Amino acid sequence: MKRLVPSFGVLVLSGFVGAYGSTRLSAASGQAATTASLSGTASSSNGQKLPGTVVQLRSLATGQLAGTTTSSALGQFGFADLNPGNYAVEVVNAAGQIVGTSASVMVSVGAAVTDVGVTASTALATASPVASAAAVGRVAKSSRR
Repeated sequence: MKRLVPSFGVLVLSGFVGAYGSTRLSAASGQAATTASLSGTASSSNGQKLPGTVVQLRSLATGQLAGTTTSSALGQFGFADLNPGNYAVEVVNAAGQIVGTSASVMVSVGAAVTDVGVTASTALATASPVASAAAVGRVAKSSRR
C-alpha cells in the first residue's frame, strides 16, 4: 500500500504536465488566439487620404495610449497584438494636438477589425513635413512614458 501512494503522486504530476503541454500546442497552432488587430484609413474632412500622419490608438477603458503609428502613403494604418476592449483611433497634427477621433471601436478576442475610418480637420493636410516629423517625435516620446 505504501508503494501505491508515491506512484499515484507521480501519475498525477505527469498528467498535469501532459495537459499543460497540449494546451501550449493548441495555442501555438492559432486555435487559442487571445490578441486582436485593428486597421483602417486616415482622411481629411474633404475626403483626401492622409499619408505620413501620426495615428494613435487609445483604450477607452483606461484612457491610456495602446499604440502609435504613422499612416502609409495611402493613409492606411494598423495596430496588432491588441487586448480585447473598446478603443478610439486618433489623428494627431503637426503641433501634437488630436484633430480627429473615430467612433468607439469594440475589439473582441482574436478579432481582426478592418475598415476603421478616422477623419481629421483640413488643417492637418496643410502641415509642413518638417513640423509633422517633429510631431511624430513628440508623440513617440510621450507614448514611452
